[in-house]
Amino acid sequence: DADVVAAIDARLVGVEREHGVAIPWAIESGSRAWGFPSPDSDYDCRFFYVRPAADYLSPWPRRDVIETPLDAVFDVNGWDLIKAVRLATSGNATVSEWLRSPIVYRGDPGFRDELLALVGAVTDRPRLQSHYLHLGRRQRDLALAGGEVRLKRLFYALRPAAALAWLDAHPSGTPPMRLQELLTEADAPAALREAVDALVAQKAVTRELGTGAAPALVADYVATHLDAEPPTLGPPDPHARGAADEAFRALLRFGPEAGCD
Repeated sequence: DADVVAAIDARLVGVEREHGVAIPWAIESGSRAWGFPSPDSDYDCRFFYVRPAADYLSPWPRRDVIETPLDAVFDVNGWDLIKAVRLATSGNATVSEWLRSPIVYRGDPGFRDELLALVGAVTDRPRLQSHYLHLGRRQRDLALAGGEVRLKRLFYALRPAAALAWLDAHPSGTPPMRLQELLTEADAPAALREAVDALVAQKAVTRELGTGAAPALVADYVATHLDAEPPTLGPPDPHARGAADEAFRALLRFGPEAGCD
């Protein structure tokens, strides 16, 4: 929707002006980017921003999140570069997902590639697995709240389960964002993918899937991967923080000073 995209662009420009930051990467997250939108899905724009280098030297750090007013159509907020680097180094998968979203509102490929390189260098796979395991279990609990399966919420448990399957199938790298790619690249059974496609098609034309029994193939797949033993977490990699420090300092050049003579 060109009008929606224009409104999001205007919000991003407003954030830069109001807060004195640069936004080198802004994407769509949520169900639209994950591959299972509803007709009334809002737009979940997420962005990384960079402050002037001097702001990071202050003894009183600024808040590391910028949020814009939430309404029925727009959910637009972002993370400071310093937050992104810290979370990537601690095994949070969200940074990698935002950098690999299939829907990009604005983006500097150099910024994306350098931050992705950092993610690749510092990713601790057991911590990445732990991230998806805890996320999936939490979403499954929400899907089952009240005793019946909330089918719309089931997708939010299915995607982490598929990410765990992807990690089992790939000895390196980080999972893609879209559910369909996760299932395909993890060699999920064709029957399961067909069942998921049918649910996605149903979700695409109705505002509310309601509650009911989850397809057995989907329920079994989710249980198989979310009921697995949690990974054993070792001590943090002592070299990860050094790599993060170096990458962070290099990425500061994408701050607002970049546009000045």
